Amino acid sequence: MALFAGGFAIAFRAALTFFLHHAAGEGNIVAALARAPIWLRVLSPALGGLLAGVVGLWVARKPAGHGVDDVMEAVVLGRVHLSMRVTLMKSLASWLAIASGGSIGREGPLIQFGGAAGKVVSDRLGLSRERARILIAAGTAAGFAAAYNTPFAAVLFVLEVVAGVVVLDTMVPTLVATAVATALTRAVVGAGPIYGQRAFELRADTEFLAFAGLAILATLVAQGFMRLLSIGKKAFHRAALPLPWRPAAGGLLAGAIVALLPEVAGNGYEPLDALLSARFTAGFVVVLLLGKALATTASVSSGSPGGVFTPVLLLGGGTGYLYAVALHHAGIGVGPAGGYALVGMAAAVAATTHAPLMAAVMAFELSGDYAVVLPLILVTALSTGMSRKLRKDSIYTAELRDRGISWELTMEGRKIDH
Repeated sequence: MALFAGGFAIAFRAALTFFLHHAAGEGNIVAALARAPIWLRVLSPALGGLLAGVVGLWVARKPAGHGVDDVMEAVVLGRVHLSMRVTLMKSLASWLAIASGGSIGREGPLIQFGGAAGKVVSDRLGLSRERARILIAAGTAAGFAAAYNTPFAAVLFVLEVVAGVVVLDTMVPTLVATAVATALTRAVVGAGPIYGQRAFELRADTEFLAFAGLAILATLVAQGFMRLLSIGKKAFHRAALPLPWRPAAGGLLAGAIVALLPEVAGNGYEPLDALLSARFTAGFVVVLLLGKALATTASVSSGSPGGVFTPVLLLGGGTGYLYAVALHHAGIGVGPAGGYALVGMAAAVAATTHAPLMAAVMAFELSGDYAVVLPLILVTALSTGMSRKLRKDSIYTAELRDRGISWELTMEGRKIDH
């Protein structure tokens, strides 16, 4: 199962790189579209959305679940049939949207494939429903680890986001699956942090006050983005556009933004790496964040399958970067803007997932920078607490609540309302 998840992540990445190299002579979608003429920047995401919508027509006829929210329901309630065939078809749709320049993350299909692989293995072994739930959780963690090369954060994603409780029976196989998937991915892709080794600095303990301010700002940005996604989803459904034209229309809107700002294409890895290295001006970052939020909303809300995890990282990173630049201009001595970008990434993830420990550990594993561990812990805790006050649901549990399923974690355990 873990080998399947790791192998699928490697194949997914390799197929994207192969296509972009042979179609555009570049290794990533941002560079490919930056070289493309304006008309192609507009039409390419629209075509990708149309093709994804064609695949979506087939997926829509199948009752099996295939999203992160379905994986959560399968693990918690044990009642969703995760179809590998549906998952593969949805992964194809995601690949088409991403390869054409849609503003979506590639982590979605990788995480979902891991969960579906756990279900397939449990079916083949004839395991009980309880054991199947454990393997689905372990497979989900393996997919997350393969997507980000962050094994500890992958385990915490399952424990904090998917399962919502720490259960030893789930933790042990999840740890094993994560280790195997990460080892396989690192053997092929590379062992270092995906954003490179960083070395930011915390200049003084008083800087914790500045990081607390960042927690508030990043939470508001994350909350605004979640509401923007909801507004976009309602708008596209009101338009009464059927598949495959709805994701094609979303792709066309995203393409219009990509035409002016190629950096918003894809999941946001390339501009986020530049932010951590402080290679952008503040004015450009403002435009980038607005463009990314709108392009991602157009792509995701219209029905193109994919994740929003990495786009959220970019929005948080850009917020942290601008916040640090503003403090420097105000004459307040703080650390490098790249360090604030890293902490802002964690704050935005914590605000959208309500998983503070996962967000803090993930940012640390993405950068390998121990100097910002304490700010990460502080900011993710504050962001999660604030976000829960502003909106009860995380970005994932909101999908479940829309389907009439909700639960609340208390000191007495999980209270399920469905």
